[in-house]
Amino acid sequence: MIDKTWIGKELVPSVLHIERSRLKQFAKATGETDPVYTDPAAARASGHADIPAPPTFLFSVELDSGATFRMLADMGVPLDKLLHGEQHFVYHQVACAGDTVTVRSTIEDIHDKKGGALEFIVKASRAFNQRDELVAEMRSVLICRR
Repeated sequence: MIDKTWIGKELVPSVLHIERSRLKQFAKATGETDPVYTDPAAARASGHADIPAPPTFLFSVELDSGATFRMLADMGVPLDKLLHGEQHFVYHQVACAGDTVTVRSTIEDIHDKKGGALEFIVKASRAFNQRDELVAEMRSVLICRR
């Protein structure tokens, strides 16, 4: 069983300087074909300062930093038993190439279902830009099969 004393704990903040090449790779990997996500001129013509981060990009900030994997290792969650159950985003503004984003996360809940056969980790995150402005609020649910 995952130790419920993790509820309320904050993860080490994750910081990512957003580069155009990373955004272009992400857009390609997710099948995004709108040129606003790959072409700086198209992005600017759409009113953005530079190429904007595709819709689910901010989820990758903690993955890139390793914070999510450190958290799971510290909690004793085996990766081969892990499922991604849910992801939710509320956007307050657009993050673009050239921005530096900091994601701060807290373990919001840990609970189980099916007599402990499935354990759920609920993580709430907030992403801020280099001006400490809220960019997005995120919520993710990870499921560990026992």
